[in-house]
Amino acid sequence: MSATILVADDSATIRMIVQAALTQAGWRVLAAVDGRAALSLAEREPVDLVVSDWNMPVMGGLEFIRTLRASSRYAAAPILVLTTEDDVGSKNAARQLGVSGWVHKPVDPELLVDMAAELLGQAAPPPGTEAL
Repeated sequence: MSATILVADDSATIRMIVQAALTQAGWRVLAAVDGRAALSLAEREPVDLVVSDWNMPVMGGLEFIRTLRASSRYAAAPILVLTTEDDVGSKNAARQLGVSGWVHKPVDPELLVDMAAELLGQAAPPPGTEAL
């Protein structure tokens, strides 16, 4: 059975690019416009990997990931942050929440697929990725 990946990003364009790349790689993708909508999806359906923007309205990435981690189902789930942010404070906050990786926008679909495969235990780490 294929893995299910939850993508949370307020940009429709980014969601479309990410969803297309991950779907073409053979995974099932659920998409949400913000952290609150993503939490609702994650509560209804178990997911194997979360890809989240850091800066979103309603519920941003930090709050979303913190809330997700509080659930026993997602306490150790792989989480990949996809963002334009590069500040040390954000990275440290993500690291403390056990985020698995940090990928910069604009997203390289091939790199994203490679990183997702690694986090799902299906491939070696892709070159040029930043593990947290």
